Amino acid sequence: MLDFTSYALVLLALGAYVLLDGYDLGIGVLSLFDRSDQRRKEYTELIATAWDANESWLILAGVVLWAGLPGVYATVLSGVYLPLIVMLLAIVLRGTAIELQSAAPGYRRGWGLVFGISSLVATVCQGLVAGAVLSGLPHRGGVFSGGTWDWLTPYSVLCALGLVALYLLAGAAWLQDKTTGTAHQRAGRLGRPLILAVAVAGLVLGFGLPSADPQHLRFDQPLRATLFGLAVAVAVVCAAIAWYGFGRRPDWRPFAAVAGTEAAGLLALVAATAPVVVPPDLTVHAAASSHGSQLFLLIGVGGCMPVVLAYNLYAWWVFRGKFAQPPAYPDAAGPSDTAAAAGQSAPVTPPASDGPWAVLVARRVLLTLLAVAMAAVSQDIFGGVRVWIDRVGVALFAVTALAVWIRSDRRSSAAGEFDLQAAEQ
Repeated sequence: MLDFTSYALVLLALGAYVLLDGYDLGIGVLSLFDRSDQRRKEYTELIATAWDANESWLILAGVVLWAGLPGVYATVLSGVYLPLIVMLLAIVLRGTAIELQSAAPGYRRGWGLVFGISSLVATVCQGLVAGAVLSGLPHRGGVFSGGTWDWLTPYSVLCALGLVALYLLAGAAWLQDKTTGTAHQRAGRLGRPLILAVAVAGLVLGFGLPSADPQHLRFDQPLRATLFGLAVAVAVVCAAIAWYGFGRRPDWRPFAAVAGTEAAGLLALVAATAPVVVPPDLTVHAAASSHGSQLFLLIGVGGCMPVVLAYNLYAWWVFRGKFAQPPAYPDAAGPSDTAAAAGQSAPVTPPASDGPWAVLVARRVLLTLLAVAMAAVSQDIFGGVRVWIDRVGVALFAVTALAVWIRSDRRSSAAGEFDLQAAEQ
């Protein structure tokens, strides 16, 4: 019984991640196709309020897999190692772009491009992982036994395209709920074409699942067929509500309907495949850990999930309502405002230095070396290989990271972004 409880916790965490982080990944992809820098800045500011809390559910899903279903953890993570690593790097770059874009005055197109591309890459990698798992990963005794590229299948590519369409739909629904003006109008126009794209992707993936999945899907069982049919019916009804709601008030209706569609789709997938987790034959019971580990996991995760849910709800409550772009200048007029009002140009005072460049460079070098050392030691210890990462690769990574870091600091310092008093004025 505890093994199915762990399975339910994994599904809950993954479902919450798709619902919460899916819309902000979709907004990131939508920013690639928007020509307005003002709207792009608005998208970033809107996502900056909750993106890190949304991704907590992905961490919880990984913890439950590791402790509760180690057979699935060993098979899936080994089989899809490459797209998972690329996804994590994209998420790191995306978070960096969000924070730096939010801190910068105006809109920085470079960071905006990083934000959009990394959102697209993370979404594609997640779709590839899901499609690879549904297509079946070779395993023997709970250990992956396939090759490096076994995750790349036609069905996984179709899953990646379908997930991009779904996240775009969720992003458009969220923008209609949270924005005003041209961003709100644009989201309303995009909603219905995206619903059609998601419907086509759902039909293709649904009818292609029996041929892609190496296990025999038992739809001849009445209970399974009934649950699957009900979940599909709920998804269709929610999609119809979203279709009607785009471009109409209340603005929250499309996102609520899209969330219902996502939840119903996940339940339909579970009804079709359970209790098999990794096709063709790795079931929940076979992949589960011991009773003591399961109990310990449920106590730990059972205490964490309410906390994660609480601060997600708190963030939603704090940032409820429509998003309003903060004014570029405060109402109180300072010396520069007076000079501008008089038609004069105020002299620009160079910002105070952040310190001797030798000290700054030394600090950056030490931090970079520390990060590389931690990565190398982790690879050596936890990988069980007892071989250090290739020295040339480490050197190239360190030098590149250090150069980009120092160059970014110099440009930010020259722009006055480190002068907090000037930024407040």
